[in-house]
Amino acid sequence: MRAVVQRVTKASVSVNGVLISKINAGLLILLGIEDADNTDDIEWLSKKIANLRIFNDENEVMNKSLLDTEGDAIVVSQFTLHAAIKKGNRPSYIKAARPEVAIPLYEQFVLKLEQDLSRKVGTGVFGADMKVELLNDGPVTICIDTKNKE
Repeated sequence: MRAVVQRVTKASVSVNGVLISKINAGLLILLGIEDADNTDDIEWLSKKIANLRIFNDENEVMNKSLLDTEGDAIVVSQFTLHAAIKKGNRPSYIKAARPEVAIPLYEQFVLKLEQDLSRKVGTGVFGADMKVELLNDGPVTICIDTKNKE
């Protein structure tokens, strides 16, 4: 499982001009799922994101988590996070999980993050052509891969 976590002042997701999710200060999480992902990846990634200390404290030091700030979150599925570009110029998405595998894992991740944060999490629409708007705060952008925990 791969995630691009962006600290935002605000973010929203629309499909066909219809607003699906909108948040103020918090995290926009782009989530890519591969066939090898499982509940262990969900557990680890959700806890890591909920506790990631990337929000400023009273001294302007990144020392607070989403839990500490009671910020909001949106999770957007993004299979392109598993793009392989080793050969040629056209990305291959062979590692990205097919919808029948990815959708249940995506939904489980959203539920787990809601449990870890004790609040509702916004989402996009799996497989839709989404328009994602955000105001990146910092900018702070963190890439996380559950198969490469660095």
